[in-house]
Amino acid sequence: MAMLMMKRKHLFANYYSSVFYDEMFDQHGKVRPSYGTIMKILTRLGIDELCERHVKMQSYMVTQGITFTLYSDNAEEASLERTIPFDLIPRMITSDEWTMLERGLQQRVEALNRFIHDIYHDQSILKEGIVPREIVMNNPYYLPVMAGLDIPNDTYIPLSGIDIIRSETGAFYVLEDNLRTPSGLSYVYKNRELMMNLFPEMYYEHRVRNIGEGLNALLHSLHRLAPGGKPDPLIVLLTPGIYNSAYYDHTFLAQELGIELVEGRDLTVIDQKVYLRTLQGLRQVDVIYRRIDDEFIDPLIFRADSLLGVPGLIEAYCAGNVALANAPGTGVADDKAVYAFVPDMIRYYLQEEPILNNVPTYILSRPHEREYVLSKLHEMVVKERSLSGGYGMLIGPSASEEEIEKFADQIRREPHRFIAQPTMKLSCSPSLSDSEVCARHIDLRAFVFKGKDIHVVPGGLTRVALQEGSLVVNSSQGGGTKDTWVLL
Repeated sequence: MAMLMMKRKHLFANYYSSVFYDEMFDQHGKVRPSYGTIMKILTRLGIDELCERHVKMQSYMVTQGITFTLYSDNAEEASLERTIPFDLIPRMITSDEWTMLERGLQQRVEALNRFIHDIYHDQSILKEGIVPREIVMNNPYYLPVMAGLDIPNDTYIPLSGIDIIRSETGAFYVLEDNLRTPSGLSYVYKNRELMMNLFPEMYYEHRVRNIGEGLNALLHSLHRLAPGGKPDPLIVLLTPGIYNSAYYDHTFLAQELGIELVEGRDLTVIDQKVYLRTLQGLRQVDVIYRRIDDEFIDPLIFRADSLLGVPGLIEAYCAGNVALANAPGTGVADDKAVYAFVPDMIRYYLQEEPILNNVPTYILSRPHEREYVLSKLHEMVVKERSLSGGYGMLIGPSASEEEIEKFADQIRREPHRFIAQPTMKLSCSPSLSDSEVCARHIDLRAFVFKGKDIHVVPGGLTRVALQEGSLVVNSSQGGGTKDTWVLL
């Protein structure tokens, strides 16, 4: 597609999107039908009014404490807590598009949950060679303590965050599966609140799917994990504490779900049961929605130096006296090499063809794939299998020769640590930047809750790369967010 120049006055006078799929404008520069009303409202408001409301929004976010912490790799630089950048122009998804996405996400999460159960029980998918045994058994997130352990309803991933992109052709692809402690759900709800308060004329001019039932679905999923089907379980959210980057996410969810927000020091294990210390005495805990990684949750089993977890927690879990969400050991299934086999899992466990495609993925422990990638590093995105949040990545087209050579050396030394993918041309969306509307790359984190049924929050979290041309949308790397409207 040739470069698309938007010859419009005012807001979109200098707007353009080159070879990328633009969410708001088609290849001829015409506004897509789903964005027609938004275009009229934005034009009527003008840039001055948009900037004024942006200032109001920033003030509100500071007052509400809607923050995210950016960690620095430089020991001389302090970590920065800031309001997560919020873009005022919503992202639209049509009803037909969402129907397809919803079905594909439900299918994918069901297959992933069955895969996790299988690798800790019969391992049939490994025995049949559909997923290579070494990718699972040598995986740092595979936990032998989970082998043969039965958990309530066989539900390992009651909460998933699945990252989706749209390519230059307009097709959707799954980019990543986040199954350990997916973050960002709170921003879905705060973004909606901001749009309803700041742009009521825009929101109420559209028929937008309600997201309110999502938290009820999550709470229901947690309730179903209670050992013995206890009708009124005590559920807590286990946080690393106030210095964690996603602490706002933790506090918001605990409050909205009506559950206790606790740190490891608030819990104790007695006779293989977990108790919450309260002013009224000890209360037995039934379900722990944990936002702490596996290696920190129990210093008696994992890292002995961890002060974040609860000594004896895994013993209580294995005894069936407390449930953990998500289950320990689920990180195997969101490993970036295992990701490549999710379409095969869907065919194997569900006898269905995948509704959502993966991005083509090269397993660099395979010599022929490794040599091909090394010859094309300038065109590739290379990811370290065990890392997330935008860390441990090489984006070939924007990398320096020094960075490319450094990654090439790492790949040659430890090829099993990495996967590679062709650089996908993420779709663009209009975003307010420096008092003008510009095209910025986006993706979508969809939140999926598995209980009796599988519920997908309508829309999810659209993440925005704030820098011109950047493909990195992660909040941990300075990315922003915008509200996502699924139209009825």
